[in-house]
Amino acid sequence: MAKFRKKPVVIEAMEFTEESKNRVFHWVTCNHYADWNATGQSTLRIETLEGTMTAEIGDWIIKGVKGEFYPCKPDIFEATYEAVS
Repeated sequence: MAKFRKKPVVIEAMEFTEESKNRVFHWVTCNHYADWNATGQSTLRIETLEGTMTAEIGDWIIKGVKGEFYPCKPDIFEATYEAVS
């Protein structure tokens, strides 16, 4: 077995919050729709290469290297990404 390291790639991301939800909806301009979960919180459904994924409030929305969008849970985002200047 060989070991590999992930190439350093700079991505764009926005945190999906009640305050930012309209900006996120506008940023993800295609293949998405807004919805609400069972408790009435806003959700965002995004068509990805893996199928439809749902972002909940607090998740991060990532724009990938090929322009695709997908949600990422906050703990995974924090462990995987760091801010750049």
